[in-house]
Amino acid sequence: MPGQSAAISRGLRGRCPRCGEGRLFQGFLQLRSPCESCGLDFNFADSGDGPAVFVILIGGAIVVTAALITEVLYQPPYWVHAVLWLPLVLLVTLAPLRPVKGLLIALQYHHQAQEGRLAPRGKE
Repeated sequence: MPGQSAAISRGLRGRCPRCGEGRLFQGFLQLRSPCESCGLDFNFADSGDGPAVFVILIGGAIVVTAALITEVLYQPPYWVHAVLWLPLVLLVTLAPLRPVKGLLIALQYHHQAQEGRLAPRGKE
């Protein structure tokens, strides 16, 4: 199993977490299955809403901070805010979404994370 730095690199590049050769995605966010290089089945991968939450919170902080600074310093008309911040919102949310999803899936594979399961009574 690759080291954590290799897993991070593979995830950010959208590569298979096991071999680093095959592509992880088919389309923008849809996972391919299995890996075209090593045959790893990606059905284990469940990043859920994690990538979207991280991207929205970080991107939102960037855009809101920039908009507030611009408003306090220059006080432009509202249409200037729309022209400036709507494209920036799209850029800071859509661009990192795929690498962050790949990163979370690669780290899930590296740490062998799975859904929680309840142990039968008496077998804790």
